[in-house]
Amino acid sequence: MSSTNFKHDLFNQFARVGKALGNGNRLELLEYLAQGERSVDELGKVAGLTTANTSQHLQQLRQAGLVTTRKHGLKVYYRLSGNDVIALLDALRAVAQRHVADVERLVNTYLTVKDSLEPVPRAELLARVREGLVTVLDVRPPEEYAAGHVPGAVNIPLAELEQRLEELGQGQEIVAYCRGPHCVLAYEAVARLRAQGREARRLEDGYPEWLAEGLPVEGSRE
Repeated sequence: MSSTNFKHDLFNQFARVGKALGNGNRLELLEYLAQGERSVDELGKVAGLTTANTSQHLQQLRQAGLVTTRKHGLKVYYRLSGNDVIALLDALRAVAQRHVADVERLVNTYLTVKDSLEPVPRAELLARVREGLVTVLDVRPPEEYAAGHVPGAVNIPLAELEQRLEELGQGQEIVAYCRGPHCVLAYEAVARLRAQGREARRLEDGYPEWLAEGLPVEGSRE
């Protein structure tokens, strides 16, 4: 095989990953899987897709090596094939936000208007958690929290936030996080907390990035 053919074949294999990522539904499924393992039915429900459509998307992700499966009874469960998939999604987001004008427009329209302050970096949050200086709020659904979360985080889904404010205590800054850097749940939580007179900021990204960084977690991924 000539070097030219080798490079051509190699890039074709790289393109398999690019093709698998070239669909918004599949990217969203990867973000959900970054929170923890889920069945096809569970993924379809949270993504608003039919089971058949979800299964087709997952098969393409599996063929590209981005997800793996295990079978338990009659159900098939999917998970990311590695934390490097999280890094790949982060790189895709970052490049798109820097170079695709529509991404910046969407972020400014739907997210920045809710919270324009600088978020809290991961290392800073970890240090403040260890010193007991901050209350960490996880606004993801309970099943995602149970799969793994930032140490000491209080889980209050966004819909329950106003009714459960007393669980967050008083006198400390609250740092909220959810599924990732563009997850509207954390932005909305910070806006609601500030409306209640609480001091609140966001984590710079979300749980998957925290996990991929190798920072300590609690839950089933400990």
